Amino acid sequence: MDELVAQRIAKLEELRRLGIDPYPPRWDRTHTSREVVAIVEALPPGVSEAEGVEVRVAGRVMARRDMGKATFIDILDGAGRLQVLLRANATAGYDLLRLVDLGDFVGFTGIPIRTRTGQPTVAASSWTMLAKALHAPPEKYHGLADPDLRQRRRYLDLMANEETRRVFEIRSKTVAAIRRFLDDRGFMEVETPILQVTEGGAAARPFVTHFNALDEPRVLRISLELFLKRLLVGGFERVYEIGRNFRNEGMSFKHNPEFTMLESYQAYADYNDVAAMTEEMISTVAQQVLGTTTITFRGQEIDLAPPWRRMTFFEALKAFGGPDLDVFTDADSLRAELRRRGLPVTDQMGYGKLADEAMSHYVEPNLIQPTFLLDYPVELSPLAKRKPGNPRLVERFECFIAGFECGNAYTELNDPLDQRQRFEQQLALKAAGDDEVELVDEDFLFALEHGMPPTGGFGMGIDRLVMLLTGQSSIREVILFPPVRSIED
Repeated sequence: MDELVAQRIAKLEELRRLGIDPYPPRWDRTHTSREVVAIVEALPPGVSEAEGVEVRVAGRVMARRDMGKATFIDILDGAGRLQVLLRANATAGYDLLRLVDLGDFVGFTGIPIRTRTGQPTVAASSWTMLAKALHAPPEKYHGLADPDLRQRRRYLDLMANEETRRVFEIRSKTVAAIRRFLDDRGFMEVETPILQVTEGGAAARPFVTHFNALDEPRVLRISLELFLKRLLVGGFERVYEIGRNFRNEGMSFKHNPEFTMLESYQAYADYNDVAAMTEEMISTVAQQVLGTTTITFRGQEIDLAPPWRRMTFFEALKAFGGPDLDVFTDADSLRAELRRRGLPVTDQMGYGKLADEAMSHYVEPNLIQPTFLLDYPVELSPLAKRKPGNPRLVERFECFIAGFECGNAYTELNDPLDQRQRFEQQLALKAAGDDEVELVDEDFLFALEHGMPPTGGFGMGIDRLVMLLTGQSSIREVILFPPVRSIED
């Protein structure tokens, strides 16, 4: 056993010998640290004590300064940090403070005061051990520089770093603001299955499991889309879901196999309506959460206020030096051109994947300010409606901010015969060796055959939006418990 842990256990046992429970079942806290600070700051000039006001505060001991017959302890609670003053002649149990270590949860009863240096403080009349910690908290920054350690043991990161706590507070406020925005516009929040018979709604590899009660294989969903569209068939006109998706693929600064997605579907709307809603929603959320629509990401100032720039997929490729898709109109010619340019493409890639590879290389890194990229090749979007007058394209946009995609929308395909044909084309790609394709969902097709109104659909990764709002350059920094490799014994 570690010597320091042994010392803490010895203190714990001494508390018990003294008849003190080191893990009592409750503590009646009356004030948070922020509320105590407010009381002190409201004292009139020249008054240093809130007479007649007794508070009961609690938190984790983060610092301790012994000064003769007085001890200052800093505690951390969910609202912030607070100083507590204990005196040998005024605090019951002062002689037992030797049993208090950094990391312990302790409760204090006392009076709010302002010290000579102006520090809001609780002058404690008594203290109570609430939870004896057997390990010391990490020093600020020391021992937490390793990203793997910070993410593997996020509780230590949250304990030591105020910035980490701020990131996840912003995340929570962001999700709440999105819900308010959609609720106020008549959308209904719903929940759809995570365990599904077949993956659908996106082109990605699933996680596979087994449903014991039914004795059938299942996959974890890769998208929310197909079940939400079933609800429009059923008669709901505006629905959304915020939920987890699972894609059994690689990880990068902007990809995590388990991620949180917002998807919304609005009857009698198209992708132009959705684009207007998107720029309004993201700018509104930023204003509510941050107090501004201007953010800084990787040293670049970005303005989220509408209107956002709009470019077509074909226009953007030509504007940023990519191949002209009006010239390279089939997979073989586009593949040859991309190979000539040195891009790593394979024989298994269809026209849509090749066009997407070109866009990712030439266009995406240049879209720093918010931009809608419109009108995608039909091969890349098997669930989107064709653009009237140009059957090569579909009514789809992706929105890009800071050089990466953060949202995707369609005028949804509601022709069941066209949808079946598109699924069958995806199966042909799979037979040719492409593992990331849309699979046929017969129940969804059967639902679509009952009629779905014209619909605008939207999907956005919550994690990526939080990256932007908090200035974090890795998606793992905005996920509380990202996946990490197991530690071998």
